[in-house]
Amino acid sequence: MSLPSKVKIVEVGARDGLQNESTPVSVDVKISLIEKLADAGLPVVEAASFVSPKWVPQMAGSVDVFKGIKQKANVNYPGLVPNIRGLESALESGVKEIAVFAAASESFTQKNINCSIEESINRYTEVIEKALENDLKVRGYVSCTLGCPYEGEIASEKVAEVSKRLSDLGCYEISLGDTIGTGTPIKAKQMIETVAKHIPMPQLAAHFHDTYGQALANLFAVLQLGVSTIDSSVSGLGGCPYAKGATGNVATEDVIYMLNGMGIETGVDLDKLLEAGRFISDQLGRKPNSNVGLARYV
Repeated sequence: MSLPSKVKIVEVGARDGLQNESTPVSVDVKISLIEKLADAGLPVVEAASFVSPKWVPQMAGSVDVFKGIKQKANVNYPGLVPNIRGLESALESGVKEIAVFAAASESFTQKNINCSIEESINRYTEVIEKALENDLKVRGYVSCTLGCPYEGEIASEKVAEVSKRLSDLGCYEISLGDTIGTGTPIKAKQMIETVAKHIPMPQLAAHFHDTYGQALANLFAVLQLGVSTIDSSVSGLGGCPYAKGATGNVATEDVIYMLNGMGIETGVDLDKLLEAGRFISDQLGRKPNSNVGLARYV
């Protein structure tokens, strides 16, 4: 069994997590959370989404969030950008990296952003080109890689096709999302293997939700293939507004505990991470939503 000696953790709780929480939090709380996550040693902290607050009220104040963060030199703070207007806001904020999102499901794409997969890729072409012209790094997300709430199972070949399109446009990394958390280890491995025929393994990331309690098992399976970048959300924040019953991304605390137990380096201080999870859980008025957080909750 071959496992990577080091794994990069992309913390998505302050964006992917908070935007799907029913309780909005203030700009100051978002800034505090992001700074606590960076202080815990996370190398990437996705900080905000430059979308209209009309559609995603939890992401209101993204420009103020970015301008308010005391940024660490060794930490990346990407922002999600859905369109040219969002990119303009990101540039105004001084963002150095953006993320764009597509899906491997036509139905999900229509429900999520009201267009087809082809139309979504065409939209991002201009966004990515302009971002690259402004020396921004661009990361691509692909949703519904292991299942769709409307179409059921998704062919891995479709995932590979959408991923390759984003990669060809200039995305340096492709994050493969099990948006509704229905994947299991063998299916996760098969999906990654299919995509890796078109995109080098070092450019792939695993973004697994834990709806059915399979996320850690799925991550262990794809780590054996050579995946060395994992998306996770502090305290398991989040869900998916277009997938009934879908829970949050796999909890960062649980991922770090597992990787520590396997001797895989992450550079993340678990105790400080738990403090960040406790902080945001208190702000949301609930107990931490990670197994490690609950085990250590007093």
